Amino acid sequence: MNEITLSIIAVILGFGLLVWGADRFVHGASATARNLGISPLIIGLTIVGFGTSAPEILVSIVASLEGNPGLAVGNALGSNITNIGMVLGITALITPLVVKSEILRREYPAMFAVMLLALALIIDGTLSRMDGIILLLGLCLMIYWMVTMGLQKNRADPMEDEYAQEIPLISTKIALLWLLAGFMVLLFSSRILVWGSINIAHELGVSDLVIGLTIVAIGTSLPELAASVMSALKKEPDIAIGNVIGSNMFNLLAVLGIPAVIAPITLDAGILTRDFPFMIGLSIALFIMAYGFRGNGRINRIEGGLLLLAYIAYMAVLYYSIKG
Repeated sequence: MNEITLSIIAVILGFGLLVWGADRFVHGASATARNLGISPLIIGLTIVGFGTSAPEILVSIVASLEGNPGLAVGNALGSNITNIGMVLGITALITPLVVKSEILRREYPAMFAVMLLALALIIDGTLSRMDGIILLLGLCLMIYWMVTMGLQKNRADPMEDEYAQEIPLISTKIALLWLLAGFMVLLFSSRILVWGSINIAHELGVSDLVIGLTIVAIGTSLPELAASVMSALKKEPDIAIGNVIGSNMFNLLAVLGIPAVIAPITLDAGILTRDFPFMIGLSIALFIMAYGFRGNGRINRIEGGLLLLAYIAYMAVLYYSIKG
């Protein structure tokens, strides 16, 4: 068996283990937090959001430690594009999403603020260690803000009931075992996924950035896809969209921030001219569709199809940029 075949097997195996590991990690972490008396809303806004971004975070850390920062940056931006275009597009095609949560309306401005912060830091074409520290400080501030929202009891929010139904009722001992098992599987799967992806990139003669934007971004977004589809089928649309918004903010702050702290990164020019503008455009489209200016927000099947077509168009742009 040659190395490229092994690399493809490693990537496929890595994807499967990432999905399972992220699910078990979130399962154990959320149950542990619930047993400690933390409210379902805080668990959903913080632990679940962090857990669904755990694959991106670990893959980016491994890639940076092994000297492939382009893959880390591509994973962060590519996952955000994939989350909106592919994940929400497919989810809305399966079942239209009606959004009632007031908390989500407050998260949209926060998502745009995070994007503007990231843009301000990368506009010079580099991500320095100081930029990474600023992003991680922003992550701490965002978590504090989410916890503050979760503690407000002045009005009920549909997301709280939805999260309460999803958090498992298991003993702390079992929850901790799942948490540890999920984390260990995430570490292993991240390692083999990065190894396989880098080998495939070299074999195809494309950059680590492009592999991060495509293969790795799709693979690390599979937990979000599974979570969003299942939430939508269970009539929990606020979680479906909330997971994507939360994950996208974690991706920009943590998945970009941690690799930059490990080692300064010189960015490919295409990030500012192609990838970041596309991510902002999809985020604006999501805001227009799902905010709900005159009542509940809604992403119908036509809008879901448009998001998915936009994602396919982005893949086509990437393909022709490589061929050119």
